[in-house]
Amino acid sequence: MTHKRLAMNSFCAWEGETLVLNILGKPGAKQDAIGKAKGNQLKISVTASPVAGRATDHMVRFLAKEIGVPVNAIEVVFGRFNINKQLRIKAPGNLPSVISKQLPQEEKNS
Repeated sequence: MTHKRLAMNSFCAWEGETLVLNILGKPGAKQDAIGKAKGNQLKISVTASPVAGRATDHMVRFLAKEIGVPVNAIEVVFGRFNINKQLRIKAPGNLPSVISKQLPQEEKNS
């Protein structure tokens, strides 16, 4: 299912039970890491090289493990071959603090 880009004032937002994240990817890093917000994007570093979408695929696997969802619960809306990405994560189980602090309480429970 293809989704249109969601305009957001932050790097993350809820759309029903789906978490939408705007990502600034950093391929070829020393280690996989969820970084800090940079404007309206969340910086995520991955060790994979940016060849043929491998860094994005690695990022999806890394985030799936960190957030506690299967890999197929994460959809790359745009940016598979670019550092600027938008991801949709269905029913995330464990949100890293940098993400949960950014989401208003009332949105989490809607």
